Amino acid sequence: MSEPITIGGKPLTIHELFAIAEGQAVPVLDPDPIYRARLAAGADHLARRLAAGEVVYGVNTGFGDSCVTAVPAEHVAQMPVNLMRFHGCGTGRIFDEVEAAAIVAVRLVALAGGWSGVRPVVLERLCALLERRVLPCIPAEGSVGASGDLTPLSYVVAALVGERECWSGGDMVPAAAALRSAGIEALTLAPKESLALMNGTSVMVGLGVLAYVRSQRLARLCATLTAMTSDVLGGNPGHFDDRLFAAKPHPGQRACARWIREDIAEVRDRPLPRIQDRYSVRCAPHVIGVLLDALPWIRTHLETEANGANDNPLIDPDTGEVLHGGNFYGGHACFALDALKTAVANLADLVDRQIAQICNPDMNHGLPANLVGRTGPDRAAHHGFKAMQISSSALAAEALKLTMPASVFSRSTECHNQDKVSMGTIAARDCLRIIELTETAAVIGALCLCQAVDLRAGAGCHARARAMHAAVRARVPRVDADRRMDHDIATVLAMYRAGELPIGEVDFP
Repeated sequence: MSEPITIGGKPLTIHELFAIAEGQAVPVLDPDPIYRARLAAGADHLARRLAAGEVVYGVNTGFGDSCVTAVPAEHVAQMPVNLMRFHGCGTGRIFDEVEAAAIVAVRLVALAGGWSGVRPVVLERLCALLERRVLPCIPAEGSVGASGDLTPLSYVVAALVGERECWSGGDMVPAAAALRSAGIEALTLAPKESLALMNGTSVMVGLGVLAYVRSQRLARLCATLTAMTSDVLGGNPGHFDDRLFAAKPHPGQRACARWIREDIAEVRDRPLPRIQDRYSVRCAPHVIGVLLDALPWIRTHLETEANGANDNPLIDPDTGEVLHGGNFYGGHACFALDALKTAVANLADLVDRQIAQICNPDMNHGLPANLVGRTGPDRAAHHGFKAMQISSSALAAEALKLTMPASVFSRSTECHNQDKVSMGTIAARDCLRIIELTETAAVIGALCLCQAVDLRAGAGCHARARAMHAAVRARVPRVDADRRMDHDIATVLAMYRAGELPIGEVDFP
């Protein structure tokens, strides 16, 4: 059963948001009457100001550069739906259900602070979408990351009112039908509610939540693969001595060295082919450690953005004052995700260099070239993992190519009103793609290493290597003759993503 997580009483962590996205937890709006009253206050204040004839951006004015256009009172009720409808121009792939849930969860939490002038019923409906897994089908492309993620978030609004399409039971169905099937009443939007839902950074941050958690696990996987590489190459365990890392004490770097050191703890007093291993083994903690040491401040940026009020205008729930500003700008999230994608791409490069070593007979200390497992008279006709190395190189190259910072590609748009924008959602999409490429390269590395363990007959291999080898071999056989290996990659990648590979615990914050 999914665990309930209260929305509104306190800020949510990245891992709580991740749990909601994965369906392991369900959000429940805080029932406390004091909290509910404060949440409702913003909408009440806004209604009074409109009744008094005050001008409020996006409520009785046009949107964006059209803020100079006054909207007569008799047409104000059309504005929320019109805003959603004209932003229905997203393109590209449709975010999957977990990605959509992450986006909805982050938008829910941002509105829960009570600064956005929306009624509690809006948050209750978002909770219902997440609980019943009726999730908007959101196209990935079309956001410049300020004024928030307007176009993709319009699909969240559409789901609430019963327009466009939703994921329901794994299928893409009309939103109105999905709501009826789930027993959720379509929402009639009040003034500003569409703007409050759309004018924020929740797409880039929702994707960033997923990227953060996946990156943590990827760092641990790459440490495990490094330990296995050291084993099959007869590496020097002294490279991971804690005294080295105490002398330059980056916490993540030191934690990574500890993981590797613990994984090879059984290996002692063996003859060393080289006194110093090549950098992709010896310096692996220094590469992986950059990611681990970046994660704490990336987490701070993402959690602050997720829990902060990031639409415009804000309504002070205590005084009712309307505050026009630019909290929809996703600069912090973009900077964090641009940094994260660079740190992760370096892991793809690291794994590819380790694969190159174990496939090269000039570097692998006695393993056959390309890890060929054939022993019969036709051995020369087989090529083992030669193409697998090419694939890992292609994946690493693509990951590295995507590290160009998105934020530097700001473009003036929307009649030069949005003349400086964050591009944070592009950074988030790039980051997830780099993680996908790096996970796949790492899985190719795992398959190569399991083949190397076979070829060494397990000699010199520690408990972690043996456990990884056993888990993989339970599903994928040794390569004794040339055969297709794309299914091998897909199988082990699915095992990794399902948590079925014994990579070790991620015990670094």
